[in-house]
Amino acid sequence: MTSAKHAKGPRDIQRLIRLVTLGLAVAAVVKEVRTPADEREWHGTVVGFVPYDFRIPTVARLKERLWDPESSHVINPRVFGVGWTVNLGKVVAVARKQIAG
Repeated sequence: MTSAKHAKGPRDIQRLIRLVTLGLAVAAVVKEVRTPADEREWHGTVVGFVPYDFRIPTVARLKERLWDPESSHVINPRVFGVGWTVNLGKVVAVARKQIAG
C-alpha cells in the first residue's frame, strides 16, 4: 500500500524542476562572480552543458531564440535565465513543410 505522502505526483516533479533550476542559476551566478569583473559576460554554460543568459534581453535575441524559422535548431538557450526554450518559428516552418508534403 502506497502512502500519499510518498507518492510522486506532478507537483513533486514541478518542485524538483524548480529546485534544480534554482540551483543551476545560483551556480551560474557564482561562476560569473568568481570571474574577474572585466571578463564577466553573464552568459555561457554551467555544469558543462546547461546554457544561461543573464543579460538584458534584446529584440534581436528574442527573435533569434524564439522565432527563427531559418535556424537549424528547434531548441535554443533561454532568452533570459537558465535552460532552454523552443524556437516556435522553426516548429511552424517544419509543420508547414510537413503539411505541404
